[in-house]
Amino acid sequence: MAHHGTTDFNNIPEQALAWHRAGTGAVLATVIETWGSAPRRVGSQLVVSGQGAIQGSVSGGCVEGAVIVEALEALETGQPRELEFGVSDEDAFAVGLACGGTIRVLLEPVGAVLPEALLADLVDLRAQRVPVAYVVDLDSGARHLTQSGHADRFRMDRSGFDPDSRVFIAIHNPPLRLVVIGAVHITQALLPMARIAGYDPVVIDPRETFASAERFPGETLLHDWPDEAVDHVGLDSRTALVLLTHDPKLDDPALMRALKSDCFYIGALGSTRTHAKRVTRLQEAGFDSDQIARIHGPVGLDIGASGPSEIAVSILSQMTRVLRKGA
Repeated sequence: MAHHGTTDFNNIPEQALAWHRAGTGAVLATVIETWGSAPRRVGSQLVVSGQGAIQGSVSGGCVEGAVIVEALEALETGQPRELEFGVSDEDAFAVGLACGGTIRVLLEPVGAVLPEALLADLVDLRAQRVPVAYVVDLDSGARHLTQSGHADRFRMDRSGFDPDSRVFIAIHNPPLRLVVIGAVHITQALLPMARIAGYDPVVIDPRETFASAERFPGETLLHDWPDEAVDHVGLDSRTALVLLTHDPKLDDPALMRALKSDCFYIGALGSTRTHAKRVTRLQEAGFDSDQIARIHGPVGLDIGASGPSEIAVSILSQMTRVLRKGA
């Protein structure tokens, strides 16, 4: 059973374009298929410059040396290559795996194989936070970008390869974002955890004594009213919204914006009774039961959490489950 994975949002395509434009040449190496305990997920990328500089990773160090040699040869010939590596048990252990695995890696010299204009379009779309799929037919060599189709792949953040059609689809999703309404104790615990999990967090709270730089050093703090702040940040399919103020005056305006948006997760703090009152207010405001059912309230997985830090763990766990498995 092959593992499925994601294209990590890093600056690999951007670096490939920069090296190509600088005249040093660039080859994109992408994991297109894995078997067993492969060290990196499908869609993981490495870029190799014509001078042998590298950025990124396809195996956590096991096969990078061999990939660089093959990439430099591919740059000379201007032809794509498919490489297959068995990661031996000794190597696998060295990169933190319990057992060996196998990976298939696609090499694409920029310019000769991957057109510069196509790569530039991909870089532009990534900069605009537009989810895009890069689709390669390995037999015909046809390549294109698309924003439609592949809805499940976009939602699950999952690149993949179809061995029958020999088509590889690399999903380029924008980075994950977390918008928290309420600069409370739970927020202080949730932000560093979310950052470790790959989220870019923003805290919204008009109460400046709560949302202060002393309490949240180095964090992005917005002191506007929540509905205005949410409009400013924007809620898209890569955004999770968590409401932690307990105050309907602050939570509700942001919540109503969220229910009309594509954000993938909406969580609201409060007891079952508090949530029932919230549901009534939303019904009176004209929201239907399907819209209201998007709200996770009381927020978080039921892990018996005690105290702000454990509640933060339960919230991040629920966000992850919704992201990876759907609501």
